[in-house]
Amino acid sequence: MFKRALLAVALMTAGITYLAGAATSQAATVHRVLFDNTKAETAGNADWIISTSQPDPLGQNANPTSETSWTGALSSWGVALQRTGEYSLKTLPAGNTITYGGSGALDLSKFDEFVMPEPNAPLSSAEKTAIMRFIQNGGGFFLIVDHTGSDRNSDGWDSVKVANDLLTNNGVDNTDPFGFSVDVNNIDTENPAAISSSTDPVINGPFGKVRGSIIRNGSTQTLHPSNNSSVKGLVYRSGFTPGGTTGAFFTTSTFGSGRVAVWGDSSPIDDGTGQSGNTLYDGWNDTAGTNAALALNATAWLAGTGTTTPPTTTPPTTPPGGGTCPGGQLFGNPGFETGSAGPWTATSGVVSSSSSEPAHSGSWKAWLDGYGAAHTDTLSQTVTIPSGCTRATLSFWLLVDTDETGSTAYDTLTVTAGSTTLATYSNVNASTSYQQKTLTVTGTGSVKVTFTGVEGTKIATSFVLDDLSLVPSA
Repeated sequence: MFKRALLAVALMTAGITYLAGAATSQAATVHRVLFDNTKAETAGNADWIISTSQPDPLGQNANPTSETSWTGALSSWGVALQRTGEYSLKTLPAGNTITYGGSGALDLSKFDEFVMPEPNAPLSSAEKTAIMRFIQNGGGFFLIVDHTGSDRNSDGWDSVKVANDLLTNNGVDNTDPFGFSVDVNNIDTENPAAISSSTDPVINGPFGKVRGSIIRNGSTQTLHPSNNSSVKGLVYRSGFTPGGTTGAFFTTSTFGSGRVAVWGDSSPIDDGTGQSGNTLYDGWNDTAGTNAALALNATAWLAGTGTTTPPTTTPPTTPPGGGTCPGGQLFGNPGFETGSAGPWTATSGVVSSSSSEPAHSGSWKAWLDGYGAAHTDTLSQTVTIPSGCTRATLSFWLLVDTDETGSTAYDTLTVTAGSTTLATYSNVNASTSYQQKTLTVTGTGSVKVTFTGVEGTKIATSFVLDDLSLVPSA
């Protein structure tokens, strides 16, 4: 409990300024991406890996310069990210289990993004829950599927079936959580086009402008914006309305604090090189589409590097009922994994990666108080609840760690939205693990959400926050 205060005293005695929220440049710039290889991604002729060196592709070549520096049909994707110097890449090898919230080095909580390239084996109930919790708490999930009937290992499960099972039977939200379903179809050969947009961070990302993609036996998605208003089709088959609910080939959405993207074919990510004996297709460099830019821009957006504002559905010219609520996460840096406070405003030392108090996920969290002396810490962010919305759901994970005893509230954490007090917690609410709290913010327009921790004069109480979310609704 007092380790934080003792560390501050020790550093100050040594003449060093104490700032728990200070981060190295690496923590602020390197984005952690985990590629899956546990669901038969190399069955049959498939070779959906970035490298045969797993979990670390750098074990094959620490300074890759081309797709042949690493072995795998996704090596172009991996090498392109590695060469930016802004990504840390790992693979979850075959035989492992997908987990979230554990202590393992390949647990999803250690990553910003999880890529599942054409899974051909079913997810267990625990794995589906792990993926959903990862997204809900701020992770990015990139799902690439193929056409119906593409069961490469003949176990009765193709990627379309695996995807729809995740969407409807995940143990967290079985009611169309992302606002899309994967169509059970097989389109032979088409070159779908991207929507016209000058602002979408995937269409106009750091790796170039996306004009379209390719289908070489793939499937599509159907969108359900009434179930999740953040769902957005970015690439559509010819003959279908861009921005419509059918014929989408590449779709993005949000869930909780996290982001999701789905692509209807594995051919665009295939670079034509891989392990000996596999029959591959160079879709990555197929000039009929801008597949590399689409894959890389989406990776950047899902990892949190493309924009701090998730995509929203474009409101119709005349909104039904007089308005529409776009939904989507409003908080920037909801899990503090940039290693700095912004766009939060926080008291010095609040944003911390200290191991004395654990993060709920990742390495960083907001740690208010815990000094064992009279002290006040604050954490706040000002956001705008869009017009067409009437409220927003505020959720966060809270750990209250105290040395106080009894039922008197000596130390408090107050949550406010503007001048309205939403809730107050205290040392009486102490727990041994994080608890999720959900509150409602009413109204529209600009609002400042503030957490204020006030500690008494003698005994320490820490209020630790992580994985915050503010999602508006009509």
